[in-house]
Amino acid sequence: MRLKDKVAIITGAGSGQGKAAAKLFAKEGAKVVIAEWNEEQGKQVEEEIKEEGLEAIFIQTDVSDEVKVKSLVDQVMDRYGQIDILFNNAGIGFSSKSKYTMASLLKTPFDDWNKVLNINLNSVYLMSKYVLPVMIDQNRGSIINNSSLNGILGVKGADAYSAAKGGVVALTRVMAVDYGKHNVRVNCICPGAIDTPMIAEVLQNKDIANNYASGPLRRVGQPEEIAYAALFLGSDESSYITGLIMPVDGGWSAQ
Repeated sequence: MRLKDKVAIITGAGSGQGKAAAKLFAKEGAKVVIAEWNEEQGKQVEEEIKEEGLEAIFIQTDVSDEVKVKSLVDQVMDRYGQIDILFNNAGIGFSSKSKYTMASLLKTPFDDWNKVLNINLNSVYLMSKYVLPVMIDQNRGSIINNSSLNGILGVKGADAYSAAKGGVVALTRVMAVDYGKHNVRVNCICPGAIDTPMIAEVLQNKDIANNYASGPLRRVGQPEEIAYAALFLGSDESSYITGLIMPVDGGWSAQ
């Protein structure tokens, strides 16, 4: 019960890393808010958690829309009166390449560039903008931003995605500096290749899959391994940690 009596908002909790975190946080005692745009997926995760006798609510949310983000935070405060953890997990990547170009800078249309940054970076700004006043008033809180190895390394092939994830890393640091005086901690996870729907199609290519699995641990990661990193950063066990940029990549970035 490492999160007993804590209220946690997890964006993009309908699948992948967000879903794993939602289920783990609930098992550890949190009241979990599933902030997800896909109604079917969000309701399914809510049902799965409740079937275990645990607490969760699904609130349909577009985290790139300021009005909807404000509404989400208002609904959580009306219901619980507190927000202890915000896991800014929502994002789009290779699984969205049919909608948005995942390519080099020269091959990325300006409209696609803006849309990728809007979902992957602006969502972190918006969610934090409306949750931070709550945490400042409480004089406590933990914000966990989900970036990527693309945010700290030069990974070719998805430059808008990399720019957004790099922005998340920089924003994490300045938020940690700005809000530490209010006992609000802000940290960042940088996942490597994680076996989720976001990269499922990419992993079907054996050459790419072998490259992803070329790190010291010789495998891709599982969503639960990101969830456990988020659990540590959300819990009081990390009470003296803020501004951390944490690769969770099987050692890939150490090579």
